[in-house]
Amino acid sequence: MAGPTLNQLLLDSLRRHERPDLLWHKQAGAWRPISSGVFLRRAASLARALEEMGLRKGDRVGLFSENRPEWHVVDLACLGLGAVTVPIYAAESVERLTYILKHSEVRVCFLSGPEQFEKVKTAWKQLPRLEKVIPFAPSASGDERVVAWAQVVGDEIPEAQVREFEQRAREQQPEDVATLIYTSGTTGTPKGALLTQGNFSSNVQSCLGLLGYTSDDLAMLLLPLCHIFERTNTYVYLSQGVAVAYGEGFEKITDNLREMRPTVMAVVPRFFEKFYARLMEVVKSAPAPRRKLFEWAVQVGREALPCRLAGKPLPAGLAVRYRLADFFIYRKVRERLGGRMRCFISGGAPLSRDLNEFFHALGLTILEGYGLTETSPVIAVSVPGAVKLGTVGRCIPGVEVRIAPDGEILTRGPHVMKGYFKRGEETRAAIDEEGWFHTGDVGFLDEDGFLTITDRKKDLIKTAGGKMIAPQPIENRLKASLYIEGAVVIGDRRRYVAALLVPNFALLERQARTQGLSFGSHSDLVAHPSIRALLEGAVESVNRDLAQYERIKRFAVLEREFSFSDGQLTYTQKVRRRKIEEEYRNLIEQLYREEVASPA
Repeated sequence: MAGPTLNQLLLDSLRRHERPDLLWHKQAGAWRPISSGVFLRRAASLARALEEMGLRKGDRVGLFSENRPEWHVVDLACLGLGAVTVPIYAAESVERLTYILKHSEVRVCFLSGPEQFEKVKTAWKQLPRLEKVIPFAPSASGDERVVAWAQVVGDEIPEAQVREFEQRAREQQPEDVATLIYTSGTTGTPKGALLTQGNFSSNVQSCLGLLGYTSDDLAMLLLPLCHIFERTNTYVYLSQGVAVAYGEGFEKITDNLREMRPTVMAVVPRFFEKFYARLMEVVKSAPAPRRKLFEWAVQVGREALPCRLAGKPLPAGLAVRYRLADFFIYRKVRERLGGRMRCFISGGAPLSRDLNEFFHALGLTILEGYGLTETSPVIAVSVPGAVKLGTVGRCIPGVEVRIAPDGEILTRGPHVMKGYFKRGEETRAAIDEEGWFHTGDVGFLDEDGFLTITDRKKDLIKTAGGKMIAPQPIENRLKASLYIEGAVVIGDRRRYVAALLVPNFALLERQARTQGLSFGSHSDLVAHPSIRALLEGAVESVNRDLAQYERIKRFAVLEREFSFSDGQLTYTQKVRRRKIEEEYRNLIEQLYREEVASPA
């Protein structure tokens, strides 16, 4: 029997948890709340306006914006109307934006600011189906196709209109398409995944009882809502009456955490990598006694970790040391994150086990999960009281997982998408006749049902000697070094493994100044033997724990970070290997021109 739709879950919660501070956003330098009642009225008024424009059930609506309250107003209005939202990353290129809007046949597009408006204007001539553009910010455009946000949304509307909106929203069926999400993809042209009301509601319901959210929680939104991970997680928040605050992005997240002091937050591993690097820089510059105290506290945390993960009390002596470590070190780390953080949900990319263990040792709770756009997204997640480091937890209720003979992870259940939009052949390739979705990830289930992800199937490296290597775990170890910001391991059909490294230039510059070294550019900096030696030492430290055939024989240093705008990263900071290998082809070839000792 079909369960409630996403609409029913959200509307029931808005009525059950009527609160004056459901949505928090920063305006003119101050955090301001929006009540659940205002949120609902704005959505109802927008749904009426869209219908008057001629929008009907199944029509596509573009949502080209960063995270902000208007994003959720548009989303709820479209869910109630039965329109299909097409979310687009706020920094998307004109080329990909044009492809998505044209392929999805968007009729109305909402957008946030001048940058997004200019991109849509550039693309508009190639978009015959695009009828209206509605900017959230006031626009000076005289084009009659541009409609002001204030014209379509109102805070004060009759209660009868709100009730009419709710009734219509509740009539949507589980099989109705709720959204069309174009995967950022690590390879190839983006594909649009059709996700239904039932896909979302099954995932939300399965997660509600696992993660322990309550209406006393406050969630900080950091990741883009156009990505499935933050979007579904926010549906879980709202379905549980959790207030949400819209973070201002990675650059300001530290300030946002101190200002709002949230209790839960979804992140990608890059957040922890950056936080670890900053934390260790502080530790490294501290006086020797403080460094020793920090190292002692980390060791105490590691000793306590098995008991803490198992939910067992600490032995008396260890309990005393742990309380002292918490007083002097752990609580100060928590204060950097606002002081009230109860748990992080990490997803979107693999989190290094070493990094996970380090933060758990400092008393933070990180619940790692796994999923894809096509699976709404959650397949498995760690939950309080059932955390096994190095895994992404057990499958959530209602989700089946099995491992194919070649190691690929397959999944089946109500969370699997309806299919790819206008891509019947690719849909059949992804979902077999028995309903199993082929994730493209490689991993295994242990005897306790915990799922471990090894790598992407297409990312596995096969050396010229026939050895199979998973690059992501090696890259995660490299990025755990203070001196390395980014890393891409290469070596497919090559004689040995090599790497492209993005150094932590800020830290290396400080090291150079300490040593009295002069440099005019990043290339000058890394050319200094002592600076090169730091990077070589970081690589050698990783190599010590690898099999002979996995070890990095040579590496090249890049002078800038990988970025989304250059097409090198996905929304969740995963590298697009094909793009990077293509861009740095000459540099890679140079790594393999000269013979080195003991090639694999």
